[in-house]
Amino acid sequence: MTDFLIIKLHGPMQAWGEHTFEGLRPSANFPTRSGVLGLLGACLGIRRNEPDRLQQLADSIGIAVRVDERDIRVVKITDYHTVKDARADYIGKEKPHETIQTWREYLLDAHFSIALWSHPGAVITLDNLETALRRPYFTPYLGRRSCPLTRPLFEKRLEAANAREVLQCIAPHNGTIYSEEGDETVRRFRVRDVPLVMQPRQFAARNIYVYGGEHVPE
Repeated sequence: MTDFLIIKLHGPMQAWGEHTFEGLRPSANFPTRSGVLGLLGACLGIRRNEPDRLQQLADSIGIAVRVDERDIRVVKITDYHTVKDARADYIGKEKPHETIQTWREYLLDAHFSIALWSHPGAVITLDNLETALRRPYFTPYLGRRSCPLTRPLFEKRLEAANAREVLQCIAPHNGTIYSEEGDETVRRFRVRDVPLVMQPRQFAARNIYVYGGEHVPE
């Protein structure tokens, strides 16, 4: 049996940025690995200029996300922004003098349940994470600062054979699961959301294994 820590992500708006430097900043349909690590890092009090601690966190945990099925339909909206002193076209280091335009996506009325487990030799343990989730060091938010939480992050600790089984024990007990656990018999796809801590704004790819029906916000 494996020890799992369950967290809930509830909020009127969420934004889980996909890998892009363009003016359009899309949101993934469920929390990305980089987004979850950022959320946990904030709770632990890890700062952006602490790459060793960030790497320890990234190396310590596995993640499975369930898109919780509810009567409320999840939709996306696009918010228009103007930004001053941003990188030119989001690809260079020079800052333009003129204001640029951006379009940023948000998920509305989404609820997610997330199972976390420890990798072998984890430096940051589930006990460390539980303490931090109960009393966050920095204020957590759901992808962007404009996306506050509407309930505490921590849900419970459980033991189960795998992430799929443990999420079936958590209300609402159904919804599509996107997990880092799986094998060649499970439907899967690749996403580029693994942060390369020593190379800021660079990401590697990983496999995501899909359990249950496909849930795609419109």
